[in-house]
Amino acid sequence: MNQAVEKSTAISHFIDTAKQADAGGMTRQKLDVVLKALIDLAAHKDWWSNDDYPEPVDGDLQSRYMVHEEPDNTYALYLNVMRPGKAIVPHNHTTWACIAAVRGTETNYVYDRLDDKSKPGVARLALVKEQPVSPGGGIALMADDIHAVRIEDESGIRHLHMYGVSLEMLTERVAFDTENNTCKLMSIGVKTKRSAA
Repeated sequence: MNQAVEKSTAISHFIDTAKQADAGGMTRQKLDVVLKALIDLAAHKDWWSNDDYPEPVDGDLQSRYMVHEEPDNTYALYLNVMRPGKAIVPHNHTTWACIAAVRGTETNYVYDRLDDKSKPGVARLALVKEQPVSPGGGIALMADDIHAVRIEDESGIRHLHMYGVSLEMLTERVAFDTENNTCKLMSIGVKTKRSAA
């Protein structure tokens, strides 16, 4: 079996695992099964090389590649390639998500929301943990979980991201400003690319 076929087969098996876990609704326990399968997929470092998923250029700090998406925009798998200094503000996803490292370490900051959400545009968060995501590891997030990301690894990172619904469909995500205790709808950020792989 050549590498392209092996990779395609492995991705298909992974998507099937995610669908089976999601049947009847996602729970943290079932999400851990998806995360473990994503970590296994990320372990094949040669599948996620710069040849197929180039580094950001022209001073950009992030390139995001669509690896797989179902026709109804569900079960979306991406590869994120980010340079040192890239930071993503605290945000939720409105769908479940898993992140697994191929190369490099990103620091995730996980928050609890303290306010009752009764005042539009107002939000108070408390940092509850820092979680590095390095090769062999990952992080799983439910729809309402809030996290921020910072890339401090000098070599940058390549990480797989899996979402129950594709990012392009997530129009209700919220970005949080912890200094001003405010929140607003979050933009998608960089434009997703399709790799040649």
